[in-house]
Formats: sequence, C-alpha cells, structure tokens
Amino acid sequence: MTSFQPAAVPGEPPPADSVRPRDSTPQAPTSVARLNDTIRGFVQTWGSVWVEGEITAWNQRGGNVFGRLKDLATDATISFRIWSSTRERLPGDLKVGDHVIACVKADYFVKNGDFSFSVSAMRHVGLGDQLERLERLRVQLRSEGLFDPSRKKPLPFLPHLIGLITGENSDAEKDVHRNAELRWPQVKFVTKYAAVQGERCVPETIAALKALDAAPDIDVIIIARGGGDPQTLLGFSDERLVRAVAAASTPVVSAIGHENDHPLLDDVADLRASTPTDAAKRVVPDVAEQRALVAQLRARLTSRLTQRLTHDIAQLEQLRSRPVLRTPDTLLTTRAHEVELLAARGRDRVDRALQTHDRRTAELRATLRALSPASTLARGYAIAHLADGVIVRDAAQAPESTPVVVTVGRGSFAAHSDGEISEGRVPPRAAGPGEDGASPAPN
Repeated sequence: MTSFQPAAVPGEPPPADSVRPRDSTPQAPTSVARLNDTIRGFVQTWGSVWVEGEITAWNQRGGNVFGRLKDLATDATISFRIWSSTRERLPGDLKVGDHVIACVKADYFVKNGDFSFSVSAMRHVGLGDQLERLERLRVQLRSEGLFDPSRKKPLPFLPHLIGLITGENSDAEKDVHRNAELRWPQVKFVTKYAAVQGERCVPETIAALKALDAAPDIDVIIIARGGGDPQTLLGFSDERLVRAVAAASTPVVSAIGHENDHPLLDDVADLRASTPTDAAKRVVPDVAEQRALVAQLRARLTSRLTQRLTHDIAQLEQLRSRPVLRTPDTLLTTRAHEVELLAARGRDRVDRALQTHDRRTAELRATLRALSPASTLARGYAIAHLADGVIVRDAAQAPESTPVVVTVGRGSFAAHSDGEISEGRVPPRAAGPGEDGASPAPN
C-alpha cells in the first residue's frame, strides 16, 4: 500500500492524501489515489476463490485473454483476465459457451479504477447451459426444415426500398446507410428501431419485422446489430424471433455482430452477412461495378458486331471478285450458245427421227397395201357374196337363180347365178380395157 505523508498547514484544510476515506468530510475530502489504494488493499485481503460459471466472452489480445464469466442461474457476470503465462497452463480448447470452474483472485487497478479477476486456473465442467439449449433448439429447427437452403428466398438485384431493423443511433445503422449509399446513391431506407439486447429485444424486433413485411413496397429487410458478447446476442437466437423470420414473405438478411458470432437468426435468414457493412455490400450492387460491367458488355458487343460485319464484308467482296459475278454477261453468253447448240442438235435428231419413221411408215403402208384384198380387187379380181354375206368359195353355193353380190375394185353390183359351169366350157372373153369400159370379173 502507498505510504502517504500528510503535511498539514495551520489554518488550512489537511492535504487530501493525508485523509483516510473513512475520515473524509466535505471540508476534508480524501484523494482519488488514496481511495483507490485503500480499495486495492481491501480487495487483496480476499485471497483466491473458486467460482463456477459459463464463459460468455473470450477475447485474445497479445497472448492475454480478456473475458466474462456468467452465473449459471442468474444474469450476474464478472470480468476476468488470463495472463499469457497462465494461459499456457490452461486447456487449449476453452471457448465461449463452456461450463467451467476457475480459481480467481480479485484485482483492482489503482491507475484507472478497473476491477477484475485474475485467473490462475480454469478447467471444463461441461457444455454451458445456454449453449446446450441453443444447440438443442438448432437441431430441432433444422429437423423442421427451417434451415433448408431450398426455402430461402433470393434477394432482388436492385432493391428500391430497404427495410432496416436496428438500434436507435447505433453504429450498425450508420454503417448500413453509409456503405449502401456509397454503392448505390439512389437507395432508400425505411428504418424501424428496436432494442438489440435485453428483454425488449425480441418483442420489439418481431413487431418491426411484421410491420416491414406487411409493407408492399419493401423489397428486402435487414436486421443489423454491432458486435457484442454472446450474452448480449441471445435475443437473436430466440425461437419466437427465428420462427417469425422464417414466416416472413419478404427476404430477410441477418447482420448480427461480427464474423465469429453465429446466432440462430443467421441460419434461418435468407442471407447471412458477417457484419452490417457486409450486409449493405451484399444487398445493394455497386453502381461503379455495374457501369463497368455494362461498358465491358457494350465493348464486347461492339467487337463482336465489328468482327461479324468485317467478316461478312470480306465474304461479299470475295464473292463479288469471282468472274461469274464480275462479268455476269459471259456466263449468259456461254449458256446461250450452249442452249442454241443443244436446240439445233435436238431439231436435227427430231428431223432424222421423223424421216426415219416416215420411211418406215411408207414401207409398212406399201406392205399392208400389197397384202390387202383391195389390192387384189384392183388387179381385176372380184368377190362374190350371198345374200347373207357369206363369201362364195364353191360354185355349188350359188345354184341357178341365186342372187349374188359381186365386189370389185371399185364398188359392188348385184347378179344372178346361172349355175355351175363345167370345166370344159370356156367362159365368154372379157372385154379388154378401152373396149367397153368394163373390168374383167369372174362369175
């Protein structure tokens, strides 16, 4: 303990350092240094204490650990420090949520009036009650399908109006607004304030969520809170809030705490952002990136069109340079000559074929005429027919007085048979041509 040397001056109040705290008065106050020194001296008499609780904060800085230990039955907590020399002797898997017993000694820092406990030993007892309850609830909700990726709703590419649920005048609200507006200046927000820890956290957050979800012009909802120890983030693992988020028809983004914080809200939300800043970056596109993308696509389109036009122009020039297109009259003239030659050749073949067939027809006509009975009749012969048209082939067919039709080279005439003539009888001589104008005809 610091030794104070009072130096009293007659007629004046004693120096503050010379007044013990229990002897202080408005006329003779004690000093802050002497008060802190007195408290430290009192605290040092407590000695070491074994205490049981749940780790709710565990932050490592420079090899030392600064954390908090919570009572298992109430909300009472203490702060503790584990120096690097002691940390080496403790289990290496200590973390937030562990149920532990620790040997602690009260320590009061005179310089800043900070009261804490130094840990000299710590060991596991079991999983902390809160963590155990959260894990059981996590398993139950997962079995119900609330964490299934297939039920998560996609976020709009460019939300016109964003609903924000956060603490009033919080850094999370400023981070979301600032980063969103930097990325897309025209973005607009509707903010609902709610307590982000304590007993009011869950009902106020649910009320704000329902109000924003009912608004038809809200495209996406962000629930944001800055960092904190797991004890202060318990409201965002409450089953009522988790089920309300799962039932919302508007996409919900969870932006609670820091990267290593993981409340149940992160699992059921449609998108989990590591921080409020990350939420703003993932919900709102970057206008500069979109402009660059549009410019890139436009450049690619221009390049493709230019290449296509250049290729087609080259193809057209190549076709135009061919002789058939450069002087198309030549092709027509050549084809015209070929057509004339083919037409002349066709006419010659048709003429020869006609002549050949004419000769063949004349030959067949002459053969037919030679074989025709008319030709025989023309040479002076005749054919005798009975009345019924039967050709007389035997003289006995025409007895005397039988009417007969005689067909000669030109026409027919009627006659009567005088009967059969004997072979020795010579028939009358037929008149020769020019004598009586009659053609010879047998009886």
